[in-house]
Amino acid sequence: MNAFPRPALVLALALALVAAAGCAGSRRADPAPGPELPGPEVPPASPPGHPNVVLVLTDDLDTSLLRFMPHAQQLAARGASFADYSVSDTLCCPSRSSIFTGQYPHDTGVFTNTSPDGGYDVFHSRGLEQQTFATSLQAAGYRTAMMGKYLNGYEPTSDGVPQGWNEWDVAGNGYREYGYDLDQNGRVTHHGDAPPDYLTDVVSARGQDFVRTHAGAGQPFFLEIATFAPHGPSTPAPPDVDAFPGLIAPRDPSFNTPDAPGAPGWLRSLAPLDHRQVDRIDAQYRKRAQSVQAVDRMLGDLQTTLAQTGQLANTVVMFSSDNGFHLGQHQLAGGKQTAFATDLTVPLIAAGPGVAPRTVPQLAQNVDLAPTIADLAHAPGLPAADGRSLVPLLAETDPPDWRTAALVEHHGPNDDPSDPDRATGRNRSNPPSYTAIETAAGTYVEYVTGEREYHDRATDPFQRTNAVAALPPDRAAALHTTLTALAACHGPVACAAAGRARS
Repeated sequence: MNAFPRPALVLALALALVAAAGCAGSRRADPAPGPELPGPEVPPASPPGHPNVVLVLTDDLDTSLLRFMPHAQQLAARGASFADYSVSDTLCCPSRSSIFTGQYPHDTGVFTNTSPDGGYDVFHSRGLEQQTFATSLQAAGYRTAMMGKYLNGYEPTSDGVPQGWNEWDVAGNGYREYGYDLDQNGRVTHHGDAPPDYLTDVVSARGQDFVRTHAGAGQPFFLEIATFAPHGPSTPAPPDVDAFPGLIAPRDPSFNTPDAPGAPGWLRSLAPLDHRQVDRIDAQYRKRAQSVQAVDRMLGDLQTTLAQTGQLANTVVMFSSDNGFHLGQHQLAGGKQTAFATDLTVPLIAAGPGVAPRTVPQLAQNVDLAPTIADLAHAPGLPAADGRSLVPLLAETDPPDWRTAALVEHHGPNDDPSDPDRATGRNRSNPPSYTAIETAAGTYVEYVTGEREYHDRATDPFQRTNAVAALPPDRAAALHTTLTALAACHGPVACAAAGRARS
């Protein structure tokens, strides 16, 4: 099987595709065993009710790559997987800003990767570093560590260590995995192009050192490792450069096929991808699969270290991505920024104390992560957060008043030459500004151009037909009302109410 449909079980399906036909002839790079259990008799790092939390956040990881990640699959097997987890914007910095604060882009003010409409400068100038889950966790007595990628535009040589972090090991432009500056608690070191400089491996080692240092200290800890992989150029680690020979990108029914008449103007004008573009897409997909091998080993090594130090049973381990990625769907070359499920729906996996093993069907969003992390830690709440804690869903205590709609906000087109996510060339993905909502029934989009778009999950799982014209008037009006209410909401109470509106 080589297609990845839109329905809510897309995550569970991706996890089941370990031996998919699309990987015929390929080999898994350096498979590793799961966490070593049990660990030695070491006192917990934190008192009962205050678990450690480890978050591994990837960059541009789409759900199809999970089939190449055995440790992520093992984490899902012992924990909870969210089948319908989406992001507030399908772009790095806006999404990461929402993850840190629990706020939608209309409250963070971060809509793009660069100022004046986004990036680190806007996040910093608006004082958002004082409103993150990190400051909340510190107030609850946690030791906090941030490693890898922070926010677009952050410069290790000038921007220093933000409020809320006890341990800081963050790179600037680390997309190439080599040749980067790393701020290590205020001391900047330059890493070159030798194999030991490979960034994912560097932060993996530092993360394991952080766990060992704080195991048994009687104080809970939080660790986030945010990788640059598999974001382009998707550089694999040295052991993985020859992995997956012959691998090609998934060919679902939307691959290199035009959408039906009625598609929005920015998409309708695209020509089919030529064979050279398809070859580049296949090469890019193989590199993406190669580059996540080091991420998956890191996920396994972190769990092994937690087990060896006696902390695994008292640690919630989470795995996710800032946004997804498309490669060839809807005749689009590699990219993101759209409201299609390839870009919008990403993995969220969690395992640890208080987490029931299951697939969670409810709509969840990246704005829920900050309230969830604070709730897990019994830390002070985040009064400005627009999301809500996922802890009841993790514990299989499903709230009856959960959201029925999830908000997406995007500003475009993006033509800033300094932005690593700027789409260029033929068949580029660079839509105009839009606001969208996801519901259990479908995805509804309103563009700044006045165009509207609707894809029904049941009848159009690959999102090829814009069915907005066929919506009954009352249904279209309800979708518009819900979208407008969510786009104007502020804070947990108002946003929860707006997200429960009939849609």
